[in-house]
Amino acid sequence: MTVVLRPARSTDAGATGEILHGFARDNDWMPELHSCAETIAFCGWMIDQGWVTVAETNTGVVGFLALKGDEIHSLYLTPSECGQGIGQRLLDQAKSRQAQLSLFAFQANHGACRFYEHNGFAEVARSDGAENDENLPDIKYVWQRKGAENG
Repeated sequence: MTVVLRPARSTDAGATGEILHGFARDNDWMPELHSCAETIAFCGWMIDQGWVTVAETNTGVVGFLALKGDEIHSLYLTPSECGQGIGQRLLDQAKSRQAQLSLFAFQANHGACRFYEHNGFAEVARSDGAENDENLPDIKYVWQRKGAENG
């Protein structure tokens, strides 16, 4: 399977929105706060900001990463593509562009927490979720390129 990483285009809003909305729909612990149309519009907004890189195969867009500066806002894949190395490629590309990255992961998202910890992200804080829209406890992770802390 050939996977191409590329900057998202406005026409990718539907596919990225479906992936993001599907995550909320498929995980019982995740509240479904927005309609699919609202989620597509949000993804379109992130794309318009220039934050989004998509992973595309011959079947279409199968994942995306939204990066604003050094903060990862989203990294989601279609369920069928999880465990295929696509998320790793998206994350590695983000790491290659920044000396430091940060993100928040929901404590209930055990797979994501393991993925980030395996990729060198360190937990720096936990919250009860009062500061996020979903009101779910989360973890703040930070990754720093080796040697970057010395300037």
